[in-house]
Amino acid sequence: MKPSAPRRPLSGLLFLLLVAFAGWALWSGALRLPDAWNPWAPLRLDDAPNALTRYKFQRASADRRLCREALAQAGMDAVALDDRETGPGCGFDNAFRIARTSVAVGEAFALSCRAALSLAMWERHALQQAALHHLGSPVARIEHFGSYNCRNLYGREGGRRSQHASADALDIAGFVLEDGRRIRVLGDWASDGTGEGADLPAEAAFLRELRDGACDWFDVVLGPDYNAAHADHFHLDRGRARICR
Repeated sequence: MKPSAPRRPLSGLLFLLLVAFAGWALWSGALRLPDAWNPWAPLRLDDAPNALTRYKFQRASADRRLCREALAQAGMDAVALDDRETGPGCGFDNAFRIARTSVAVGEAFALSCRAALSLAMWERHALQQAALHHLGSPVARIEHFGSYNCRNLYGREGGRRSQHASADALDIAGFVLEDGRRIRVLGDWASDGTGEGADLPAEAAFLRELRDGACDWFDVVLGPDYNAAHADHFHLDRGRARICR
């Protein structure tokens, strides 16, 4: 007599049924979870980040309507721009003209919704915390070198388009605190042997914490440690790569 095929344990089948039922109950609303722990709930910018925040953030970034709904929570002075193409490989869609974020920004700039959402999350969950911790005063203004620019990487004649060409990038040069102090990437990074870790000046420690915090929300973050072209600013973008330098 041929041996009978092994049967799947009943416990395994019950587990799969329970998982399927729990997923359906959450999706249909039959089972209620706090929004912070509900994967189908919208992204809330003010919620403390948890294990689901990255998933909600990426989902909002990829959806035109969800991105706009999430960005509306940021309280930015932002006006939606018409989608446009300004040249070969240049232009933007679902972008905004931003005249103020949670702080002053000087000259207004154009930024895609997903990049603006990254900026809002960085300001809420890194910028002010780092300023208060290291410098004892909140940030009042961000100083920048601009965002949208129809150009190639490093302004070269040939090669790939920069993320600036799709309004997916912003270059930040420094910060002005509420107490009047001015912190500049070029003058305060302290990459000339002045120390590392606990030996860094407060301004340099502040800038490094901001660089690291930006890596949580942007795809590419480049600063003075990357190359000489970024000695005077942080390049923050939503792009195809993942780099944190």
